[in-house]
Amino acid sequence: MRAEVQNSVEKIEKSLDLLRQRLDWDTAPHRLEEFNARVEDPDLWNDPEAAQKLMRDRQLLVDAMGTYTSIKQELADNLELIELGEMEEDAEVVGDAEAAILALEKKAAVKELEALLDGEADGNDTFLEINAGAGGTESCDWANMLARMYVRWAEKKGFTVELQSESPGEEAGIKSAAYKISGPNAYGWLKSESGVHRLVRISPYDSAAKRHTSFSSVWVYPVVDDNIEIEVNPADIRIDTYRSSGAGGQHVNTTDSAVRITHNPTGIVVTSSEKSQHQNRDIAMKALKSRLYQMELDRRNADINAAHEAKGDAGWGNQIRSYVLQPYQMVKDLRTQYETSDTKGVLDGDLDPFMAATLALNVSGKSRADARAD
Repeated sequence: MRAEVQNSVEKIEKSLDLLRQRLDWDTAPHRLEEFNARVEDPDLWNDPEAAQKLMRDRQLLVDAMGTYTSIKQELADNLELIELGEMEEDAEVVGDAEAAILALEKKAAVKELEALLDGEADGNDTFLEINAGAGGTESCDWANMLARMYVRWAEKKGFTVELQSESPGEEAGIKSAAYKISGPNAYGWLKSESGVHRLVRISPYDSAAKRHTSFSSVWVYPVVDDNIEIEVNPADIRIDTYRSSGAGGQHVNTTDSAVRITHNPTGIVVTSSEKSQHQNRDIAMKALKSRLYQMELDRRNADINAAHEAKGDAGWGNQIRSYVLQPYQMVKDLRTQYETSDTKGVLDGDLDPFMAATLALNVSGKSRADARAD
């Protein structure tokens, strides 16, 4: 076996060890039996939300067990093929099996990172907010590009994307937009995207074809489920209803059903503009609780807290990532130093390498200052 392949085998085995530990493999079958017993309860769907959470938790366990088992079996099968191929001096069989192991290493590494998404709210759905910075039409267009990028990313993951509210720009793009993204570990993946994103390009709105720098902010908050208690004093909030306006077409809303909730102690403002005012109140209140919960998470995590306290305006000095389209092609994360020249792929939603790099950085225990120094 080639040294490169032996190195891959060792990395896969380390990934399997981590997956086994995170899964608590010795108790996993018993937990699955408990889930199955609860699923058979005829009264389960009397509480639809609790039932859906139970079914999701069960599926996550089933998927995790299946992932561990399949990687372990695939490794064993290919090692056996290499041994047989070497005994029979069949270079083609050995080559195919070694190639399969090299590919398996990448798959195991991704699953290992997913297993590290074990924060208190990492498994929850998430709210994603995008706001254009100063700069008028340019920043509004950049905010719209970011919205498209995240929607594409979520769709590639098989996640569900719901537009909660949207404020169109005066000439193009959007001033702001809020989404709810639902899927396994949605918050765990997207939480690393919070911050200011900077774009450098030749402006399509500038007749002189000059380069422009635009900023937009992205903020991510977990959807708070019934297992997390967040109390909101009714005296601390102001609820306003108003007529939502959109860009026309599918986004038009001509009823006075939109809801805005302002939390006076923190200054947090959340909105929702679906067709039902009752639904909007529920969505906006959940969004507010999620924001308040995120603040509590920030207080527990010094690094995240420092980042949020320093977020400031969407402008110079606060950005986490730069997207340069002119005079060269480059997307670079300023926290991890991960970069790529595939700007088109990134803007089409290929964000996993950036998220994985930030997740690995956080797991390593390094501060962002240490990471930059390295």
